[in-house]
Amino acid sequence: MPHPDFDAKAFLTSVTTRPGVYIMHDETSDVLYVGKAKNLKNRLSSYFRARGLNNKTVALVSKIHHIDVTVTHSETEALLLEQTLIKKYRPPYNILLIDGKSYPYLYLSTEHRAPGIFLHRGSRKKRGRYFGPFPNTYAVRESLTVLQRAFQLRDCQDSVFDQRRRPCMQYQIKRCTAPCVNKISDADYQATVADAIDFLEGRNQALFERLEAKMQDKVAALKFEEAATIRDQILYLRKVQEDQNVAGKQGEVDVFALEFQPHGACLHWLMVRKGRVVGSRSFFPKIGLHDDKSELFGQFIGQFYLASERPDLPDEIITASEVADASDIEDAIFELHQKRIAIRHSVRKERARWQELAQTNAQEQLAMHLAKKETMAGRFVALQQALKLERLPQRLECFDISHTMGEETKASCVVFTPDGPDKRQYRQMNITGITGGDDYAAMAQAIERRIKRLQKEDRPLPDLLVVDGGKGQMNQTIAQLETLGVRNQVRLLAIAKGVTRKPGFETLYLDTPTVEIMLPGHSPALHLIQHIRDESHRFAISGHRKARDQKRSQSLLEQIPGVGPARRKAIIRHFGSVHGLKGASLREIERVEGVSSKLAEQIYQYINSH
Repeated sequence: MPHPDFDAKAFLTSVTTRPGVYIMHDETSDVLYVGKAKNLKNRLSSYFRARGLNNKTVALVSKIHHIDVTVTHSETEALLLEQTLIKKYRPPYNILLIDGKSYPYLYLSTEHRAPGIFLHRGSRKKRGRYFGPFPNTYAVRESLTVLQRAFQLRDCQDSVFDQRRRPCMQYQIKRCTAPCVNKISDADYQATVADAIDFLEGRNQALFERLEAKMQDKVAALKFEEAATIRDQILYLRKVQEDQNVAGKQGEVDVFALEFQPHGACLHWLMVRKGRVVGSRSFFPKIGLHDDKSELFGQFIGQFYLASERPDLPDEIITASEVADASDIEDAIFELHQKRIAIRHSVRKERARWQELAQTNAQEQLAMHLAKKETMAGRFVALQQALKLERLPQRLECFDISHTMGEETKASCVVFTPDGPDKRQYRQMNITGITGGDDYAAMAQAIERRIKRLQKEDRPLPDLLVVDGGKGQMNQTIAQLETLGVRNQVRLLAIAKGVTRKPGFETLYLDTPTVEIMLPGHSPALHLIQHIRDESHRFAISGHRKARDQKRSQSLLEQIPGVGPARRKAIIRHFGSVHGLKGASLREIERVEGVSSKLAEQIYQYINSH
């Protein structure tokens, strides 16, 4: 329900059906949310429906005191205005991706008689050549290392250069030709600068041809040491080119991947220039109302190109999935920057590899971000406050059960501390002696074994024991803790999926099924609980699958005539699994130690017929 002072029904009767932008305010007139719409009446009406709203939208609507509307001529104009207003007001319910930092460049002081190459950030008023921008300073420093090794350009400031009387250490380790003390002529140094510029601008083939001709001239003049130096330079530059290019193709591309989880999100930007990956950058935005990937990408891309400075626009934008309102964003970018940029998500060949690389980076970066000490510590504090715990918990243990129709039941126990997941203390347990599929009995056995092990080793019990399940699982756990005599020594938290079974709608039970807690979807405490729950689930499934596959593999191999324990072991050692064996050729099977041609034929026929 909206704020009592806001008459939503009366407001909606007067709203236009034309495109435009709406600004939602609270009772103090602070901006809550800025949005755009093709049809303002339809879009705004969707906020005040009785059903189908996620918890973030419900929270937003409850705070709305009044709404301002601005009509525009087109959807493109609405998109541009929306991004301008988001940048201006930074509303709490919008996705916030704005990054105020200026981007770093490589700066070549070409006005100096011996140009130096430096990292530069800020205004580009000094005379010289600028190369970039780069996504981060790491990418610039990496390029500086390449340039120093390949071209031996100086990186000292002019004040140091003017005072030198003898070569510095950079000259000794062959990272500089020491133009400061005339170890190289000005003409030769300028020629080297020209080579470096060609390399930075992607004219590699012309550069290699020139260097090879220069090397041959040195050989003809019997200057073999100088020829060898040029040879090494060519080999190094070719290796750099090989490492940085993907399939040797050219491209001016920005690649975006989004890893979105209930407890956090990462947008990863991969920057490709002249067919070369020049760097990347990760953003961890505050997620707004949308949890649909296409909507999130639409918000991200819109802010990235329309609400902040982008001096080096690509020819193409590649995303990991479809972008909502992609054509509108393309039109808005053209109107703002006078450059037509295509947005694509279905790509092949080298672009698909860039896309895959960006997605992998997004996953890895989000995992590292969530595991950071400061992030995890803050969530532990939020958990203490949300659950009203007397002291800050120092150790959480979460249990989960995994099986397939009762087969190979595994229990997992994962441990979190304020420093993050403590994987050294993770444990997996084989659950035996129960009826297949009885999760209650499996959980009881897992907790009994865990508590007894901690007591036997004289180790502290967890401050909070977390189980993935509702009231039934909690009752079973309480009974087990009472049997073990530790009911009053361990706080218990059970996580039940909500009616929609979507993340953010979980119901929590603390210590008893009668104490029910609902945390908002944006709560850091809930994010911590979701994180440990998901991690225990992942760990249980991985252990179960490994045990199940191993059992099935052994069972299939045991059925092959003539294959005993020694040969089964040799086959698994050679192929890793039955899955690897199934994809093997007859000739490859013959290479297994102890397997004759005749037996290899039998194995091949049996495996491919089952």
